[in-house]
Amino acid sequence: MYTSPKKQFGQNFLTSIPARNAIVEAGELVSSDTVLEVGPGKGFLTKGLLEKGARVIALEKDRDLLPLLRESFSSETASGALTLLEGDVLDFDPAHNSLRTASYKLIANIPYYITGAIISRYLSEVVQPSVMVILIQKEVAERIVARDGKETLLSLSVKVYGDPKIVYRVSRGSFFPAPKVDSAVLKISTISRKNFLHTYHESIFFRLIHAGFAHKRKFALSNIKEVFKDVDVTALFKEAQISEKIRAEDVTLQEWLTLSSKLVTHS
Repeated sequence: MYTSPKKQFGQNFLTSIPARNAIVEAGELVSSDTVLEVGPGKGFLTKGLLEKGARVIALEKDRDLLPLLRESFSSETASGALTLLEGDVLDFDPAHNSLRTASYKLIANIPYYITGAIISRYLSEVVQPSVMVILIQKEVAERIVARDGKETLLSLSVKVYGDPKIVYRVSRGSFFPAPKVDSAVLKISTISRKNFLHTYHESIFFRLIHAGFAHKRKFALSNIKEVFKDVDVTALFKEAQISEKIRAEDVTLQEWLTLSSKLVTHS
């Protein structure tokens, strides 16, 4: 039973055993763990997850792959160790599938074209995973950890919820078909909403950083003033001891959180 990779699903099947081992080990799995695997493909990573004794919920959008997966993992599906579901990860509701906050780990080889959407959706999900271990484009992983010391909307959107770390680098030759770029295994641990006072604070924070990064060549203060017109933003910068001539990429996560907290009380 053969199904060729489909471009519309961004399918690049992982073939490297060392890379698979690195992903599984990063998950620090124990037998009581539940794993949400996005896009199991032909089950290469699924096999490694099951070997650790974890319960796996595998969500596959390509319906042509489901018969192959059911055949390959017939005993695991019969025992309940593996649950195969057809669907789109961006439509999946953890709560409606008996998952609770911090009760599962998201581990996956993610299609490049929806990397940002998946990360954003599951970090901000009401029912958050405790850990995410994702195989993504290397350059994206490096932006998330701010390897060059410059923050981005993406890096801040991740760091405000958890601690990102690149744990393994994967060459393009580790996939079939081989993509045009290299990949990296990114682990986001200690996921929570601990940095937010409440949901309004969370919404203000994201409104604030989007404002700050709106015009890259302008100072963060000027950008923010354009959005928060009814607030004395200059005074807030002074209270927070943040330079009025700093660009958004040089403002730290803690400084953004301080500003957002002050905006909550002034808006």
